[in-house]
Amino acid sequence: MIIDCHCHAGEGDGFSGPWDSDAGLERYLARARQAGIARTVLLAAFHSDYAQANRSVARIVAADPGRFYGFAFVHAQRDRGRVRALVRVAVEEYGFVGIKLHRHDARISREVCETARFFRLPVLYDVTGEVAVAELLASQFPDVNFILPHLGSFADDWSAQLALIDHLARHRNIHADSAGVRRFDLLEMAVRRAGPHKLLFGSDGPWLHPGVELAKIGMLGLAPDDEALVLGQNLLRLIGH
Repeated sequence: MIIDCHCHAGEGDGFSGPWDSDAGLERYLARARQAGIARTVLLAAFHSDYAQANRSVARIVAADPGRFYGFAFVHAQRDRGRVRALVRVAVEEYGFVGIKLHRHDARISREVCETARFFRLPVLYDVTGEVAVAELLASQFPDVNFILPHLGSFADDWSAQLALIDHLARHRNIHADSAGVRRFDLLEMAVRRAGPHKLLFGSDGPWLHPGVELAKIGMLGLAPDDEALVLGQNLLRLIGH
């Protein structure tokens, strides 16, 4: 079963670009079906109120729970003091299975990590190239699993992505996803050095084509069992399914 671990959904309330205004799924779902993607992790678009944004994602998940998983989006600073409450609603009422946050909003906080530990959830944290934080995450929260998307940098920061590979290889609880990674040699290096159990397939849909992103995993030429890890089994292990 192929699972896309990284797709946004619902409306944001900004107007600076697709990432904070609209993440409609119609074209994504058609493309995903064509590519053979069976399930997808949904994350909100950027929003000024992630409680509201998570409710919107929850409605999409509830409409087709056999197709979607949900991750709770939080803002480490704006939601300070209420992260656990937000995540509790997402877990207990919506059935969400992870936490999402973005450096564009704020740096990850101890509160977020402690909440993830409490609910035993993985954290998908876009570090926007600040990969050195992986050292703190690994050493201070070794019992929490972290996924750093885009191999550490959607902005194609070669040095950051290269540095993240070292963290992947050294730290049991640090993982990466493949979404939007342009330098294929670095994907190959990540799997070779850290192992296929440390990389997850993600598309960063609906804005990137899930079939195109999936093709990169096929081009890695992995053994069937190793490819199955990247394409879905790693995600299922991290969310406890």
